[in-house]
Amino acid sequence: MQDWTTTLRRGLVSGAASSVVSTVALAIVGKKETGSAFAPTNAVSHYVHGNKAKHRGGLSMRYTVPGYLIHHASATFWSLVFEKVAGKYLNRKTPVGILTASAATSAFAAFADYKLTPKRLQPGYEKHISTPGLAIVYAALALGLAAGTALTRPDAPPPD
Repeated sequence: MQDWTTTLRRGLVSGAASSVVSTVALAIVGKKETGSAFAPTNAVSHYVHGNKAKHRGGLSMRYTVPGYLIHHASATFWSLVFEKVAGKYLNRKTPVGILTASAATSAFAAFADYKLTPKRLQPGYEKHISTPGLAIVYAALALGLAAGTALTRPDAPPPD
């Protein structure tokens, strides 16, 4: 297992990448399914603003910014888990290994978000987008994790 300093450094990069890529997916799916690119991200701010957040569709400092920041923190959390659990294997920089670990982490995040978490603590964007839309968002999270991994690894795999 890699040390916490390395995990944190790599996790912050992967967290940022997965946050941005999945937020873009939220916006695209939200626009297609609800007519609002911001409604799914605004809904995440229900942790701060309660149920009012799910009714906000436009870009807003009050709803969009906290929604994004909460989403970013969540993506970073899952990235740190990903790096701590799989970091040693990710160093080999094999595309199949990175994509497999990224997909597994994202799938577990979805499972945790919707099966282990009480309804009132779920992300909130499920109020605006369909189950296939959620699958796209979690696939984007996985791609962001993989991109962050590629950015933080040395060019050559370490010797075994």
